[in-house]
Amino acid sequence: MPSLVLVALPTKFMPSISIVTSQRPSYLVQRACRGCEVKGKRCRLKNNKSETECGPKINKGALSKSAITGVIMGSFLLLLALCALYRFYTYDKVEKKHQANIEKFLEDYRNFRPTRYSYADIKRITNQFTKKLGEGSYGIVFKGKFSNEIYVAVKILNTSKGNGEEFINEVGIMGRIHRINVVRLVGFCADGFRRALVYEFLPNDSLEKLISSSAAKNSILNWDKLQDIALGIAKGIEYLHQGCDQRILHFDIKPHNVLLDQNFNPKISDFGLAKLCSKEQSAVSMTTTRGTVGYIAPEVFSRNFGNVSSKADVYSFGILLLEIVGGRKNVDVIIDNSSQVYFSEWIYNLLEEKEDIRIFVEDDRDAKIAKKLAIVGLWCIQWHPADRLSMKDVVQMLEGEGDKLTMPPNPFASAGPLKINANIPTKRLHHELEVIPELE
Repeated sequence: MPSLVLVALPTKFMPSISIVTSQRPSYLVQRACRGCEVKGKRCRLKNNKSETECGPKINKGALSKSAITGVIMGSFLLLLALCALYRFYTYDKVEKKHQANIEKFLEDYRNFRPTRYSYADIKRITNQFTKKLGEGSYGIVFKGKFSNEIYVAVKILNTSKGNGEEFINEVGIMGRIHRINVVRLVGFCADGFRRALVYEFLPNDSLEKLISSSAAKNSILNWDKLQDIALGIAKGIEYLHQGCDQRILHFDIKPHNVLLDQNFNPKISDFGLAKLCSKEQSAVSMTTTRGTVGYIAPEVFSRNFGNVSSKADVYSFGILLLEIVGGRKNVDVIIDNSSQVYFSEWIYNLLEEKEDIRIFVEDDRDAKIAKKLAIVGLWCIQWHPADRLSMKDVVQMLEGEGDKLTMPPNPFASAGPLKINANIPTKRLHHELEVIPELE
């Protein structure tokens, strides 16, 4: 028997030999995996990496569903995050807008709220009372300017007249009114015995100067614009009667107290004689007669005609409407100097005698507007307050076409039937009205 010869190999060859001997032959691995496949399982290596085992089979459909579910969930979460970011962004933007609106309101409130000025400020604003705009029974009006080139009208009140009631009325009433058809009170001065009122400046003066006989002939305004002015005044009075927390009775509606801005939009001014009352109050009491002669309602003179109410302003507005119509006449009327002319009665007789308003205008459309203004004016000057229109009705009639307007009852019927030539003004009716003072 041959002898066994042992050969010593170098140690560097030992690892490779051990690896080869530690691995299972490939055909055994294949056989084991084939058995897993037959059982419907997955072949995999054990942790020792040298033996195989059968594990659960991987469901490719489940993998696809899981992937799709993951994509959907990821997309949903991304969309949710984007919506949250967008909501936060829009909320922040809306909040900033609301904050800006509040700041603007506060700024406007500071601008609208009347500012108190010292007498030194008044002198500086008016440049030492350089430019005089006009003068009335209660004071002198000067043109003023702020440092930012904003012009104002400064009324220096005559302290020798009244007991300060006009000043209190102006500041107390106009300080709370911010309306397009009402003059805005910018500020006031109560420096010792010196008192002044600062208004917005209106460059086109008063309606009185516009419709005066000399200015009317050269007026650049047409009848459409005059109708707009009348409607603007009516809306302003309606606001005073119904648009405020308390009803404001002006008691001095007249062309002189209607100012015109750069676009000839009317603004009611001068609230020195105004009076506040609740909306539920149908009548007010007064200690003295208020208003300007010629525009004062009969009941303000005497309670025999009814209670004093907002209808007193309606009466004054009616006279103003008739003056707008009469101020536009294109011919001079021959008037007996020894007589007084009751212009409203003359207008009524023009319409009653079917003379229309041709004595004032010739154009058909203009005549239609003038007739509408005249009829509405005559409805407003009925002697008894209950027979007059409300300002809401006046606005509706002025906004309408005027074709369906009916003539009002003759407010001068107490003088008996008047058979006159419509082209000649009649004498004013002299009604002796007993003044009955009323208690507050």
